[in-house]
Amino acid sequence: MGVPPNSSLQFRLAVLGIVLLTVAIRLPSLLHPQPIDSEAMYSVVANEIVDGGRPYADAVERKPPLLFWTYAAIFKVAGKFNWKALHIVALVWTLCAMAGLYVICRELFDRNTGLIAAFFYGVFQPWLTWRNLSFDAEMLMNLPIIWAWAIAFRRSSSRLRPELFPAGALLGAAFLLKQPAAIAAVPLGIYLLLPSYRASRSLARTNSIIIQAAMLTAGFSAALGLATIVLWKQGILRDAFYWTIANHDVPHVFWQKGIVHTLTFLGACLPLVIGAIMTCRDKDEIWAGKTAERTGLLGLLAASAIGAAAGARFYPHYYVQLIPPLALLAAPYYARLWSRKIQPPYWLLRPKVTCAWLALTVIAFSVKQRAGLAPRRVPSEAGRYLFTHSAPADRIFVWGQTPEIYIDAHRRPACRYITTFPLTGYIFGGPIRGFDTRSRILPGAWSTLEQDFASHPPTYIVDVQPDPKSAQYPVKNFPILAKLLAERYQPVAHTAEGVIYRMR
Repeated sequence: MGVPPNSSLQFRLAVLGIVLLTVAIRLPSLLHPQPIDSEAMYSVVANEIVDGGRPYADAVERKPPLLFWTYAAIFKVAGKFNWKALHIVALVWTLCAMAGLYVICRELFDRNTGLIAAFFYGVFQPWLTWRNLSFDAEMLMNLPIIWAWAIAFRRSSSRLRPELFPAGALLGAAFLLKQPAAIAAVPLGIYLLLPSYRASRSLARTNSIIIQAAMLTAGFSAALGLATIVLWKQGILRDAFYWTIANHDVPHVFWQKGIVHTLTFLGACLPLVIGAIMTCRDKDEIWAGKTAERTGLLGLLAASAIGAAAGARFYPHYYVQLIPPLALLAAPYYARLWSRKIQPPYWLLRPKVTCAWLALTVIAFSVKQRAGLAPRRVPSEAGRYLFTHSAPADRIFVWGQTPEIYIDAHRRPACRYITTFPLTGYIFGGPIRGFDTRSRILPGAWSTLEQDFASHPPTYIVDVQPDPKSAQYPVKNFPILAKLLAERYQPVAHTAEGVIYRMR
């Protein structure tokens, strides 16, 4: 990485090396025979779409629709429960995001800097935990965000810049994959309005900047408008708005988790953080003539930090959205450092030390991820039992936040609530001592459950919280379900996940 590729052959070898390294980093996911973390939840919704159902009406989850349509498209082509295909798509998605980062840095600096930015993303996107190897919403939204910025940074002195329309559409698509992505449009819009942007592109008239901002806004609106029409035609526009927008209050801020996870992220990704800081300090040389772009990327970093903290739950995968701006900011400094154009101010930044540090980082991430995935290679015991003892047409219902049982059983849910938070008031982020969540139960949710059960009764019900002493939501506290189990079901199996009941 330290020597810039001067020849075409060297460049192609460098590209091949980065691609192979990325494949090696993601190899644990490519070899994993099961869904990884939230992939199971998204797959339940996607499989309902493949079977003719609708998101939010037949399977409730709080992500925007394009995420489920993306999963459904993969399963429609490759077949349901095809985890290898899903993880190959995740690899290709990662490589396409890396290509976008390369394009941005090549446009701003040179192709060596672009390769370093791509390399950083491949290394740090699945930072530390095995859960970050999943085809999660943050990884999904990063791709359109990166390419929207790549289009916007393209050198052009045109007054209209029609290419900003697809850039805006990409930002709209990112929002339709994960809600916090919308905030990435704000610094890009500000970038188009900066005087330094106008000066660097010789745009003399202010109205040209307004036209370009309008072009970006029109593209964003077009993407949202198209999705709105599709949802309206499916009759789920109101449901989609409620579950993706209105049902996202912040009842509690998990400060302790936020501090721990933020410090862990900073420690795991310290080379990126140091590189970004050093780049920003050296603004006169690295960013000469690129003041607007520097401001835009700092704005993107700030917006991504806000997006990561917006839910107040601070899950590790939320921090994935910080990787693109950090990679873009760190790459120019390391390009100069590794090409010996500057002397390292500290021994920690010597080229040999930084390369060894990055190598150890890759190894540490890989060991941690393999250890995390190893015990999750087989389906759940409850899922295996249901797959063996039920018919393909049977419906099941899982009481709790365990949607992977639907996937392991290869059975469709009997109720739209594939996780039971609307029925219990469960707060995402973890239990809160002394907080009674029953006040947060969705009005009408239990009536909806009874209607769904009347339409397609569950042959089996799985209670993953059978111990009334330790369970957060024991069935006995919910009379409708408790009565149903007592009158119409009998326990047939006790598994590691909980008790399985079969209809009498």
